[in-house]
Amino acid sequence: METISDWASASDAELVGGVRERDRGALHELFVRHEPRLAARLAHRCGDSSIVDEAVSDTFLAVWRDAHWRGEGEVGARLWGIAIRSLLHRLRPRKNVFERLVNLRTPAVLSAEEEVLARVQYSNVGVAFERLSPELRAVVRATVLDGLTTREAATLLGIPSGTVKSRMSRARLELREALL
Repeated sequence: METISDWASASDAELVGGVRERDRGALHELFVRHEPRLAARLAHRCGDSSIVDEAVSDTFLAVWRDAHWRGEGEVGARLWGIAIRSLLHRLRPRKNVFERLVNLRTPAVLSAEEEVLARVQYSNVGVAFERLSPELRAVVRATVLDGLTTREAATLLGIPSGTVKSRMSRARLELREALL
């Protein structure tokens, strides 16, 4: 079939065959037929419409990528199975790589960075740092301790880059005065 409208009268199994042959019109028609029902069913299980949209998109991307599926069985049921697994995958809390690596490490072994930070915490610098306002501490933490750029810190903190720079300047002045 050559155009999107040619697929309108095709069965779901024929659409899957068209998708297997890399026909985007077939994928489009499959999407038009099944997306509303999948989105509605997923929305009953998740109130975040962006996560539902991502799960639906993942579903049709999986169909496009799965060249071995022949369309046997109920196509709607197969799509639902893919969609619900995608939604559950998105909802499952996942730890980032750093947290997983930290959990694998024995607690008695501290990194050099952790030892320095522990020593600094109770020193004059740590005391001066704790006396900074929460806004200034957040900027120092993001830029100095976490090593973020001004732009990255601004994105993380939800403030303009200029504000990050001015708060960092103010924090340096306050820390300098506290340590004299």
